[in-house]
Amino acid sequence: MKSLAKKVQRFLVSEDGPTAVEYAVMLALIVIVCLTAIQSIGTAASTQFNNIAASI
Repeated sequence: MKSLAKKVQRFLVSEDGPTAVEYAVMLALIVIVCLTAIQSIGTAASTQFNNIAASI
């Protein structure tokens, strides 16, 4: 029973799990920002190309 208590205590003290979760959340936010920026740039480029095509 003591070894189980020690394992639970080690698990609660360990910071590997929360750190991995924090990195996963940061990665998800970075991906969302990148996708939003790429979509915005793509829309702006498409509009510009359409304006150029219309003027030709």
